[in-house]
Amino acid sequence: MTEKFSPSDASNHADGGHTATQPGVSRRRMLQATGAAGLAAIAAPLFPMNAAVAADRRTLKILQWSHFVPTYDKWFDKFAKDWGEANNINVVVDHINISDLVTTTASEMSANSGHDLIELGPEAAQFSPNVLDMADVNQQAAKQFGAPFYVAERVSYNPITKNWYSFCHGWTIDGGDYRGSLWNKAGMPQGPDTWNDVLEVGAQIRDKQGVKVGIGMSQELDSNMAARSILWAWDAPLQDEWDNVLLDQGIFKRRAIEAVKYMTELYKRAMTPAVFAWNAASNNQDLIAGTASYILNSISAYRSAQKVKPDIAKDVFFTGPLAGPNGTRWANVHVLYNLIIPKFAKANEDIAKQFALHLAANYDQAMYFSELYNSPSYFNTAVPKGDRGYSAVDGAGTLKQLNDAWFTHDPFRLEGEADGKLAVLKDATMWTTNVGHPGYSSPAVGEVFNTFILPNMMAKAARGDLSPEAAVEEAAGHMRKIYADWRKRGLIGGDA
Repeated sequence: MTEKFSPSDASNHADGGHTATQPGVSRRRMLQATGAAGLAAIAAPLFPMNAAVAADRRTLKILQWSHFVPTYDKWFDKFAKDWGEANNINVVVDHINISDLVTTTASEMSANSGHDLIELGPEAAQFSPNVLDMADVNQQAAKQFGAPFYVAERVSYNPITKNWYSFCHGWTIDGGDYRGSLWNKAGMPQGPDTWNDVLEVGAQIRDKQGVKVGIGMSQELDSNMAARSILWAWDAPLQDEWDNVLLDQGIFKRRAIEAVKYMTELYKRAMTPAVFAWNAASNNQDLIAGTASYILNSISAYRSAQKVKPDIAKDVFFTGPLAGPNGTRWANVHVLYNLIIPKFAKANEDIAKQFALHLAANYDQAMYFSELYNSPSYFNTAVPKGDRGYSAVDGAGTLKQLNDAWFTHDPFRLEGEADGKLAVLKDATMWTTNVGHPGYSSPAVGEVFNTFILPNMMAKAARGDLSPEAAVEEAAGHMRKIYADWRKRGLIGGDA
């Protein structure tokens, strides 16, 4: 009988009694993760939330990636500066390409100088030896806003060192985007539900309608996410919950090989060589240009199409994660908003943490001005009173209620566009997980992600450079070296 990893009922975490829905983990792992450093058992005092700012005007420097929905950056910069003015702080926000975040952060760590608050994705764990502890922020957020979406903990807490190395204020849904007219003509008006649908019907659409499937196999974000979703759909996790590599082990290896064979066949029957050279914007561009029938992405491509190709946008619809051969379906968080404070920024630790909580408390605006690209980590947060910059939603007193209302009736839909297109994404917390699934996003997971081992594996097999078997073995070998290095440093668990 094939093993599957599936969601379980809510489990208690040591955060003062709050609960969070999360995939099943063993009792031993849960106890390990909720030790003395758990949210309700932090010995160190909280940073002073309302401490008076020093008489001399201070500067808080923030580094984050240029958002895929430009209205968010415009809102965020003003939001940050307004908070600074109210607290006698000069806030400087720098935006860079998402692909440059890790190298820029590494350079600042090496130079022991730079920004006070840096927003990363799953790579944040790699920098855990060089950042300040964020336990107090996570504790205060749980007290103010309730339990977070479980992924927020999985990407900001190390259960081996019992250290909170980051604060995850939000994340992005990684659904599927498909062209309704193309799939309707092919006899599937609701779009694909399984990866086999993408292969069989996607190949038919390419052959008969001349429009390809757009799943990347290159060194960029979306290719990384797609490779993981496909492996998970084939019940082939990369690691177990104890940080042991599974990719080349027994039944998991056989499943991984089948997943790689699938991607090879999908490439040959439904795609083109362009997918080997894609960047993070390529599948967006193909969808907007009308040259992709299905892509695996957030809603940013759709939002862009609404502005520049409204006819295409009206033809874009969405799916949740697709099912593999045994019915398993998981999606990654598309991107994370994971704040770290480098050790060299100790002098500004207090104001950096105060701003992080201020942002979480106002996440209704982050959701709205990102045009629903940003989802909150803290869904139980109360919607602040007063003018929020958008039309009030009746009955929406929490971010969860606001989320459900907006995804049911998209406030940004075009005139004449179908209502309810985003409703399929409303319950994304039920099928979204982190890149370390079914474990935590450890430093090893972050390095595997940032070195693109999995999309390289898929590409080498699809191009014929290696057999699927050899591609899996090579990828697992790279993973084992990375895991062994981090294990020697005492930052991950697993077998020695």
